[in-house]
Amino acid sequence: MSCRAVVLPPAFPPSLVVQVKALACELPHRLGLPLSRLSLAEIRRHVVTQGLVAEISGATLWRWLSSDALRPWQHRSWIFPRDPEFAAKAGRVLDLYERVWEGSPLGVDDFVLSADEKTSVQARRRKQPTLAPAAARPMRVEHEYFREGAWTYLAAWDVHRAKVFGRCESKNGIGPVDRLVSEVMNQAPYRTARRVFWIMDNCSAHRGQKAADRFRSKWPNAILVHTPIHASWLNQIEIYLSIVQRKVLTPNDFRSLAQLEERLLAFQTHYERSASPFRWTFTRKDLHALLAKLERKSLALAA
Repeated sequence: MSCRAVVLPPAFPPSLVVQVKALACELPHRLGLPLSRLSLAEIRRHVVTQGLVAEISGATLWRWLSSDALRPWQHRSWIFPRDPEFAAKAGRVLDLYERVWEGSPLGVDDFVLSADEKTSVQARRRKQPTLAPAAARPMRVEHEYFREGAWTYLAAWDVHRAKVFGRCESKNGIGPVDRLVSEVMNQAPYRTARRVFWIMDNCSAHRGQKAADRFRSKWPNAILVHTPIHASWLNQIEIYLSIVQRKVLTPNDFRSLAQLEERLLAFQTHYERSASPFRWTFTRKDLHALLAKLERKSLALAA
C-alpha cells in the first residue's frame, strides 16, 4: 500500500503577500496614516483594519518582508550632487589622497591636511556623579545636567602622516580658522614645505577664491582645496571628528569648559600614539562609476 503526501493549500493566498509587500513599499501619508515610517505593528494593524485579512501574526509579516529584505521602519538620507563642478573638485581631493596633484606625483616636501570645525561642543555637568561600571552594570550617567557652555573645536588631520592638530575657540569664523592654520604652518615640516594642501569644505570662514587668496597671502606655500558643495564625506577630517564624538564626547560629562578643552586636546596626543593613515578606498574610478549611476537615475526620473 503506497502513501501519498498531502499538499495543504497555503494559509494565505499569494495575492495577499503581494498586497502586503506593496503596502510596505508605500509612504505612510499616501495611505492616510499620520506616520513618517511604517513599523511591523502598524503594517499588521493596517492590513487588518483594511479587511485584507481577519488576523495575521507579526512573525508571518516579518517572514514575508524579510524574503525581499524590506524594512520600511528604516530610512537613509541622500542628496544628489548639486555642485556643477562636482567631478572636478572631488577628483582633485581624491588625487591628493593618492599623492597626486594636477597629474603629477607629490614630492617628499608636499603635505596634505584635511580640516574642519565641530561647532557647539557642549560641556554638560551632570547633576549627580557618573558611576563607573561594575559587575552586571554598565556605566551610569545622570540624565539631567547643567550647561557649562560650548566650544567650537577646530581640527586638522595630516592625511599621510597621521598627525592631528586642534584647538578650542569660543566661536567659529575667519579668525579661529586662521589661528589653526597658523599653528600648523609655523612648525616643521610645514613651515619650509614646498606645498601644503588644505582640504576644506565650503563653510563661510573658508569659502571660495577669496579664502584661497587669503591663505596664499598669509602662507605662500599653502594651497586651499575645496570639496564640492554638500560633499563633506570626501573630507577625511570627518572620520577623525566621528572618532572624537564616540570616544571623547559620548557620554558627555564635564565639570567645566576648561575640562572639556583639556580632554579634547589630550585625546589628540593619545590618538596619535597608535594612529595610522586612514585606509581610503574611494578613488576616481569609483567617482566616475557613482556619477554615471546618478546620471542614469536622473534620466530615468526625467523619462
